[in-house]
Amino acid sequence: MKFRFPYFDYVGMPLLGAAAAALFILESRIKLRKRTQPKVKRLKENASVAAVALPALRLLLIPFSHAAAQQAAKYKLGVSNWLHLPKWAQYAAGFLLLDYANYLWHVLLHKSDSLWRFHNVHHIDLDLDLSTAWRFHVGENIASVPYRCAVVALIGVPAPLVLFYELIFEGCTAFHHSNLRLPYQVEKQLCRLIVTPRMHGIHHSIVAKETNSNFSVIFSCWDRLHRSLRLHIPQNEITIGVPSYRDSAEQTPLNLFMIPFRQQRAWMLPDGTVPERSDEHPLDHLCP
Repeated sequence: MKFRFPYFDYVGMPLLGAAAAALFILESRIKLRKRTQPKVKRLKENASVAAVALPALRLLLIPFSHAAAQQAAKYKLGVSNWLHLPKWAQYAAGFLLLDYANYLWHVLLHKSDSLWRFHNVHHIDLDLDLSTAWRFHVGENIASVPYRCAVVALIGVPAPLVLFYELIFEGCTAFHHSNLRLPYQVEKQLCRLIVTPRMHGIHHSIVAKETNSNFSVIFSCWDRLHRSLRLHIPQNEITIGVPSYRDSAEQTPLNLFMIPFRQQRAWMLPDGTVPERSDEHPLDHLCP
């Protein structure tokens, strides 16, 4: 099994880093939502979580999913190999199906009590910006490895596509978590194809039906297909986070690491109320 991927590490990752740096600068100058927490404090907290979680992606997910693709090709496993698809179709279908599988994984993170314990660490961030894109508990990243390897083998994804998709996946994750205010008409058209900051901001709302929507990662069509799309919430009316985790003093690296191993709190504010919002507009109407 390979652990070294020169093009991924020395070309793809620097390009991803440059894109992230550009987003970091832009979101600081053209803000979509008002910040509620001190920026430096959050950056330290989120960087501490990411410092443990990201190595699991590079040392486990990338090598194992790449190996799964190689084995599928060697033994002619997976749908694309069974159907004897031409190379261009293998890549096109593989990219789409990988993205659909990650939509389903995201839904599972929210529906499974065991997986939500880990994914909750991502959602209890009290602001949403580029740093949130890498604030995932290491347990969640490790849990994703067998699922994503099985998907790669089942589809019969070409090994180079595994690496390419991961770079696009991470780039899109950074983009739609960012606090970048795009021109409204531009984003209105863009979210017809891909997930955008306004669209994903709704997913991080403290209103349960909004959190349980907009699960797509790259292409927004999966939410349209499964009727889990919500675009009608104005950004200035969204409170980011999880209602039962509103204390900023709890956002320490050690506490964030331990949260999955503690009893999970009910979805309600400290005063016992459950955040709700009426649907006054069509769900697929993007609001500013």
